Amino acid sequence: MIRYNLLPRRKVFFMLKILSTYNLIAALCWTIIIFILCCTPGRFIPTTSWLELLSFDKFVHASIFFVLSCLWLIFLYYHYQLTNLSISITILLCIAYGGSLEIMQATIFSQRSGDWLDFIANSFGCAMGLLFFSKKKGLLEKSLIQKDHY
Repeated sequence: MIRYNLLPRRKVFFMLKILSTYNLIAALCWTIIIFILCCTPGRFIPTTSWLELLSFDKFVHASIFFVLSCLWLIFLYYHYQLTNLSISITILLCIAYGGSLEIMQATIFSQRSGDWLDFIANSFGCAMGLLFFSKKKGLLEKSLIQKDHY
């Protein structure tokens, strides 16, 4: 099996070292960025044909919630004990955040509309973040061991 490394190992551990130090700031900032993006009036969102927007929009929703869940799971990893319950609560809170944003888009934000498919994409992104975190959790452990080498 061929393995492709997009980033050299040293850079990956350097990024993980930064995340180990600033994980709460990163998670909070990303949460706020998502809120700002979701409450931006529709007239400021670039328009494309509905077919292109449908696929790209769902990809964007899944991607931003993938990052959100990963950042909050990294925070949980460095500051609290990882248990199935704490991981489940974190993922459920990320999904609830996505759902509440869709409700706010439907009821509060101007020129925005809530969409069930967006909520499904948000939830899918959270689930993929959980899967990615569970597969790559070992990198966090290695970054803790190698923290003093950089």
